[in-house]
Amino acid sequence: GHLIWVEHGRKAAVLISFFEQLSTATRDGIKAVSMVMGQPYQSAVRKMLPNADIVFDRFHVMQNYCLLIKKERAKAFRNGSHEDKKMLKGTLFLLLKNAHKLDERQSDRLGDLLESNKTLCIVYMLKEQLQAIWDEPCYKSMVKALEAWCDLAKSTRILSLCNYADALLDRKVGVCNYAKYKLTNARVEAGNVSIGLLRRRARGIRDIEYFKLKIRQTSVPDTHSTFYPNIKLM
Repeated sequence: GHLIWVEHGRKAAVLISFFEQLSTATRDGIKAVSMVMGQPYQSAVRKMLPNADIVFDRFHVMQNYCLLIKKERAKAFRNGSHEDKKMLKGTLFLLLKNAHKLDERQSDRLGDLLESNKTLCIVYMLKEQLQAIWDEPCYKSMVKALEAWCDLAKSTRILSLCNYADALLDRKVGVCNYAKYKLTNARVEAGNVSIGLLRRRARGIRDIEYFKLKIRQTSVPDTHSTFYPNIKLM
């Protein structure tokens, strides 16, 4: 879980430069790579690790769906009556939060909202079903569940859902490779949070190389005291 490399940029060439620093044996030993769905990362992995499977990060797949929910709610707010807008106000977190994490009052309010808006009801129910896909025990059953979900999404004839389903089908293999490896970007995302905090504390970065050095420093846990090297830190 330790950070082993950091570089500025999100282009394929940046990731390729990392793979070029690895030995051939190390590259050949990589079985799978978890990543966001950006095309540059896919291109770099397919070029440098042709035998490795790509696993699209579960969080980012669901994050894209949450963007869909936000857009549908915003559309409903724009086109709604005064009463509709009153009902929709302050409800975004209810639509995005997992159902089992809502208290009784929040669940009742969400129920009223979904009862009053058919499109949001459909989008929300499909969100709950989409999350269940990652509980499938194997690759084949996950593919089957994903295809069934996409068919259901398309049958609603809601444009945003149809477009999302098409995009998901295009990336079906990468999404369902999760069932083989159970890989996510969780550790990387935790590191990104730390980098964001470091950037904010610095209040502006003038020296990128120094910034990368600080990122490396904060990513390595202290195991011994600087002043008392014989004392092991817990």
